[in-house]
Amino acid sequence: MDPFNSKFILKEKRWLWIDYDKGISIMLVGYGHCLDSLTGHADLSAYPFFNYIGTFLYGFRMPLFFIISGLLVGKSLNKKGLGGYISDRTNNILFPLLVWGFIEISMQILAASYTSFTSNTTIGPSRYLMLLLDPRQTGHFWYLNALFFIGVIYAFVKSVLKLKPVFHVLLGFIFFCISAYLHVNNINAWLLTDVLEYYFFFSLGDLISHVMLDENNIKRFSSWKSFFPLLAVFLTTQYFAAKVNQQPSNLGDDLLEHTMPFFYLFEALVGCTISVNFSFLLQKYKVFTWIRIVGYHSLFVYCMQIIVMTMARIFFMNFLHITYIPALIVLIWASGIVLPIFFYNFCLKYNLWWLYTYKKPVKQVEYLQKTKIFSFRKRVEEAPGI
Repeated sequence: MDPFNSKFILKEKRWLWIDYDKGISIMLVGYGHCLDSLTGHADLSAYPFFNYIGTFLYGFRMPLFFIISGLLVGKSLNKKGLGGYISDRTNNILFPLLVWGFIEISMQILAASYTSFTSNTTIGPSRYLMLLLDPRQTGHFWYLNALFFIGVIYAFVKSVLKLKPVFHVLLGFIFFCISAYLHVNNINAWLLTDVLEYYFFFSLGDLISHVMLDENNIKRFSSWKSFFPLLAVFLTTQYFAAKVNQQPSNLGDDLLEHTMPFFYLFEALVGCTISVNFSFLLQKYKVFTWIRIVGYHSLFVYCMQIIVMTMARIFFMNFLHITYIPALIVLIWASGIVLPIFFYNFCLKYNLWWLYTYKKPVKQVEYLQKTKIFSFRKRVEEAPGI
């Protein structure tokens, strides 16, 4: 049994540290989503340590995804051209955004019809449109929206205007300054808000790609001599960032980002740097390879994580009557990572891949369909006396 398709993934030729890095990031994102799913349903204040950890490790997780995506844009454009790149972004990012956004919003509308008498929040069909126009209103889907539009804009400018990456970084910094103004003055520019903020990180990824993807530099980036000084800076930075974000505010952990955007920028870059360094160390020693499996599936985990965690919370609290907060956090967090990976591979096995892409991932589907993964039906049919 290989329900997570690990053999196929581990033998693929990939940049291992990137999968490690994405795995670390999506698990940190999942931890935050886990706490969000419990808010209002359990007394998290009784265990302030868990909330503090969530706040302490906040701030660099999402910028890291944009940097990683930017690392690969140059190679993708050289291989596929502008049209091929945009087609891939539509297939791999925009399509799952629309499919899983539609599913999640439909579930919210359905749930609201039963709970509207106790809720002041109006959820209607207009929220579907917000997936593209103002994705922050739809929760975590803002990330896929920004990732798609930033990638398309960046690739178009890079291909048509032939701007070098350093000019993109300068342009990205100008965009970040505009987004800082918007945040500080509480101005909502709809989807442009996140495009302006994260374009810098995407362009930074492209700028450093020739260094980060050069195998001759692996030894340099997997050095403990770099890790420990970075760790000291990281812990200090995160301590002060957490101190700001813990102040009473309706912005929660986004308080630093909205009130001190340039300190947030510094925090994000420090966090991304040590995360990359740590990922190179994991690659060097070839340990915790399961993190690579998680990283490979990071986008698919992200798409359905909120749905899974909500259902897990209901199951553990309402059916199993588990009320112990630490146990709930572990169970819901693990469910939000493991079950989406399991379900994704199940879908590929049984030709439900169209829930994630409109182009059939032929190589992976064929591999899964040849293996004994999820082969309970076959074993039953072959059992004696049946």
